[in-house]
Amino acid sequence: MRSGIWGLAVCIAVMVLATASVVSALSLDEAKAKGLVGERPTGYLGVVNSSSAEAQTLITDINQKRRQAYEDIAKRNRTPVKTVETLAGEKAIQSTKPGHFIEGPGGWIKK
Repeated sequence: MRSGIWGLAVCIAVMVLATASVVSALSLDEAKAKGLVGERPTGYLGVVNSSSAEAQTLITDINQKRRQAYEDIAKRNRTPVKTVETLAGEKAIQSTKPGHFIEGPGGWIKK
C-alpha cells in the first residue's frame, strides 16, 4: 500500500508541474510572481489579488485541468478525489517558490 501512495504522490507532482506550463497571455509563473494567484491546500489555485481578469481566466482554466487530472488519478488509484486534491495541494505548496503566495489558515501568506 505504501508504494501505491508514493506512486500517487509522484503522479500528482508531475500533474501539478505540467499545469504550471499552460500557455496563455499571462503565464502561471508571471501571475504568481506578480502576486495575483497562489496555491491553496485544496490542490487548486486561488485569487490573491482580484485586480486582473486575465489572472481569473488563467485560474479557471488551470483549475479545470487540475480537476480533470485529479479525477483521472483518483479513478486509476481507486481513491477519493478529495484525497488526490489534498495530496496535490500539499505538493503544490511544498514546491511554491519563496516570495509566491500560499493559502494558510489565516489567509494568503508569502512563502
